[in-house]
Amino acid sequence: HILFPATASGKNIAPRVAAMLDVGQISDITKVDAVDTFERPIYAGNAIAIVQSLDATKVITVRTTGFDAAAATGGTAAVETLAGVADSGRSSFVGSEIAKSDRPELTAAKIIVSGGRALGSAEKFNEVMMPLADKLGAALGASRAAVDAGYAPNDWQVGQTGKIVAPQLYIAAGISGAIQHLAGMKDSKVIVAINKDPEAPIFSVADYGLEADLFTAVPELISAL
Repeated sequence: HILFPATASGKNIAPRVAAMLDVGQISDITKVDAVDTFERPIYAGNAIAIVQSLDATKVITVRTTGFDAAAATGGTAAVETLAGVADSGRSSFVGSEIAKSDRPELTAAKIIVSGGRALGSAEKFNEVMMPLADKLGAALGASRAAVDAGYAPNDWQVGQTGKIVAPQLYIAAGISGAIQHLAGMKDSKVIVAINKDPEAPIFSVADYGLEADLFTAVPELISAL
């Protein structure tokens, strides 16, 4: 079987491999039920589909945040490094622009601090959220609304149309909790929500909820840390 992580690269390559093998692709699995049966989220994570494949060779993309890291020792599988094949000449590498940051990469971070549209501006986002992230050694995230408003860059977006994360600790400040955002972070181990609206949907998935103005609560949290 051929497995890829459900990343931009994996999602780009896996369908081509499946097409060349003339098999169906199973996308974004979060659990293996049996040798031929898998679970994957649908409808923005609000339902789970159980998928069975009878293909002899299964091509699968895996939501890596849905699984614990494999043990470094004790496995019996062979690890083999293959040489790359010759260039087909059909495409060429032009270049890459990689953003460098001292912070952890969002999808691999153990702690994520996310801000929403309630922050009001990019300046306030940086002024309020960055010190908290620095204090915790956390990655910075943002809701789609905050990204669309220009408060945070696109690669910080957490959600169905952004990055799917499942850190040990997720702190959401000023995020109401739209369905598409919840789909991207509700598998986090511990969720802390700070919002002054007691009816905010984010509280429905939060392990700890603080009904407060984030401009007061976040600086108080930083000073307490």
